[in-house]
Amino acid sequence: MSQPFDDAVFEPPPDAEAFYAESLRLLNESGIPFLLSGTYAVSAFTGIVRPTKDLDVFCKAGDYPKILAYFQERGYRTDVEDERWIAKVWEDNRFFDVIFAMSNGTAPVTDAWFSSCDTIHVYGAEAKITPPTELIVSKMFIQDRYRYDGADVAHVILRAHDRIDWQRLMTYMEPYWEVLLCHLLNFRFIYPTERDLIPRWVMDELSARLKAQVGLPPARVKVCRGRLFSPRDYVMDISEWGFADVVGKGLEERHEPIA
Repeated sequence: MSQPFDDAVFEPPPDAEAFYAESLRLLNESGIPFLLSGTYAVSAFTGIVRPTKDLDVFCKAGDYPKILAYFQERGYRTDVEDERWIAKVWEDNRFFDVIFAMSNGTAPVTDAWFSSCDTIHVYGAEAKITPPTELIVSKMFIQDRYRYDGADVAHVILRAHDRIDWQRLMTYMEPYWEVLLCHLLNFRFIYPTERDLIPRWVMDELSARLKAQVGLPPARVKVCRGRLFSPRDYVMDISEWGFADVVGKGLEERHEPIA
C-alpha cells in the first residue's frame, strides 16, 4: 500500500535543486517506472536528514536505456559508467545516477521492488521510494574503508521493522545469509532493548544454518568473497595470496558522454 510522506527537506549541493526538480518532473512525465532511493528513502523511513550530493534513481535493467534515451532526446548528456549496474544523466556538472543492480551483482532491481512503494514529495515533485526490504538489501554490501552503510541498515530495521517483508529479505539474501546474520547481530548489539523487533523465526533459522556450517569441512577451493564488499580492499587476497575471486572490476575507459 502506498503511503505519502510529508514534504522532505534536504540540503542539495548549491544550484542543484532546480536540476533535481526538473529531473524528477521529466522522470514522472516519461511514465517509465523508477524509485528514488539512497538518502531520500532512508530519511522517509527513519526521519534522519543529511546532505546529499545526488539523486539515486533505481529502475529495472530493461528500463535504464529508456530513461537515458528520454533525457538524451531533451538535450541532456548521458553516460553509461558500468553496464552491469549504473549509468548517469548530466546537465553541466550536475548529474543523477540511474542504478539497475547492486554494484557487486548480488541483486538486480526487479518487479518485486515496485510491489509496495511509498511516495514522498521532494523538490516540488512526487516520487516513489525503495521499500524498506529492498532498501536494506541495497545497503548490506556497502562495506569498505571509505563507506559503511551498516548504520542505515540498523536505523531502517529500528524505525521500519513492521514494514519489512522478512521472508522476502531472507529470499534475497539466501546465498549471503551470513551477511544478513552479521547485520542482525549488529542490530542486537546496538539496540539490546529492541532485539524483539527482529522476528524470532529469522534468528532461529540463521542460527541453525550457522550451527550446521560449523561442523562442515572447509571447501577445497580457496575463495575470498571480500570483494563483494569492496573491490579495492581485497585485491591482495586475489593477486598475491591465491584466493579465487567472485567479483571483478575492470579498467575504466573514459568516453565523452553522448550529447
